[in-house]
Amino acid sequence: MNAAQDLYAILGVPPGAPIDDIRSAYRSAARRLHPDVNSHPGAATQFRDIAAAYDVLSDPIARDKYDLKRKSPSSERAYFTLRVTPSKRVLPILAEPQVIYVLVELVPERPRTAEKGDSNLNLTLVIDHSTSMNGLRLERTRAAAFQIIDQLTERDILSVVAFSDRAEVLVPANYITDKSAIKANIAIMQASGATEIFQGLDEGFKENRKHAAKRYVNHIILLTDGRTYGDEQACLDLAARAAVAGVGISAMGLGDEWNDAFLDQLASRTGGTSEYVSSPGAVVRFLNDRVRALGRSLAERVMVSLAPDPDIKIESAFRLSPSAQPVSINADPIPIGQLQTGRIASMIFQLQVPPSQKPGFRNLLRIDVTGDIMREQMPGYKAIADISLELSTHPPAEEPPLAILDGLGKLTLYRMQEKAEEALARGDVHEATRRLETLATRLLSAGHDGLASAAIAEARRVASTNMLSDEGHKALKYGTRLLIAAPSDSPPIDPAVSGESA
Repeated sequence: MNAAQDLYAILGVPPGAPIDDIRSAYRSAARRLHPDVNSHPGAATQFRDIAAAYDVLSDPIARDKYDLKRKSPSSERAYFTLRVTPSKRVLPILAEPQVIYVLVELVPERPRTAEKGDSNLNLTLVIDHSTSMNGLRLERTRAAAFQIIDQLTERDILSVVAFSDRAEVLVPANYITDKSAIKANIAIMQASGATEIFQGLDEGFKENRKHAAKRYVNHIILLTDGRTYGDEQACLDLAARAAVAGVGISAMGLGDEWNDAFLDQLASRTGGTSEYVSSPGAVVRFLNDRVRALGRSLAERVMVSLAPDPDIKIESAFRLSPSAQPVSINADPIPIGQLQTGRIASMIFQLQVPPSQKPGFRNLLRIDVTGDIMREQMPGYKAIADISLELSTHPPAEEPPLAILDGLGKLTLYRMQEKAEEALARGDVHEATRRLETLATRLLSAGHDGLASAAIAEARRVASTNMLSDEGHKALKYGTRLLIAAPSDSPPIDPAVSGESA
């Protein structure tokens, strides 16, 4: 058991709890989360930690040793906490299933001024230099790489891989010592060949692994403008291995030809982010923003484990901020990637409560978040929350919390473009057109004129051709996604027109 973890919190008892309370807490957890009664993968994940905590706290000698370790100042500090907000605190008792939303926010504690170089980077750039990147695209990509090199320090590690139908290591993984020489190696990159993403990712992963360690932010940034054929599953398998190794992958698609569903899956398997770079001129800004975000890391390799009670179903999950991204609920724990200094990370979950519940309080979901604290080099730090609600035959009138309404409101715009595409996929052109027109109206009223124009144009295109354009599809998908992560008190942004011109 990691010494940085609070065994009392894992078991759900206060420090100094008598042994009878410790045994009772363990039995209660076993009734909810033991694999024999709960088949959800998160229950098995969390029960292993609970059992390990019980082994220590139920043994007087082991507990005394643990309590001595807890007296160090670092063990008492909260580096981040969980703030959990359900859409309702009291549910009516109904003869049908009910949906409840849960907003989970990771709140960094004791904010401090981020210093340059706070988090040491082990960064790998994997750059597509296929024929389609010729000209301004490759020129701006080189410029972006040069700016990234300028902002890195001697404590950072950089490697650069160029790929088309084969991969070449332009800059082997090493500390930043001679920036001019590194830039010279990148400057020779020329456009040629086809696009085979696995070639570049595989070589980039090898380079990143040379120095990968918990004291670094280990990250691969992939930039591509094309589709890869025949090797997508190999790329996804590599991403799964990268997640286990503590290496994140972010993917940036330039132009309209790349497969957005594939890049979404690739990034989400490691807790990274996927972005739409609408023009060559925006490459510099996107890459620099991503690298600056990596450098502001409070916690890396953040994983969220969800353990619903046996009769509760998790229907969906979505990461809202700091970068919006769909989240798969098919595996546990869920990789979230990074928690930035001074910035809250949030996710929203949709749960289904079964019908015909008994009145009274009941447990709903146990959430366990683990991350490696970078500045203090503290791996495996945990924060835990256990959510319950009340069932009543006469629930009081209750308005959803503003935080839930804000999150769902932003998510609604993204869901609307998703629903339009789903309608189009099943051949319902009228429904797809109607949803796009409604989306345009909502965007226009929110001040996002560029995105609203894109939605209107795609509605007309669908009505006349029964299909979306590649450009419109990506503009609406990633544009509405960007709106989700925008702070509520910030001025309206318009992702459709915010990129630099070519």
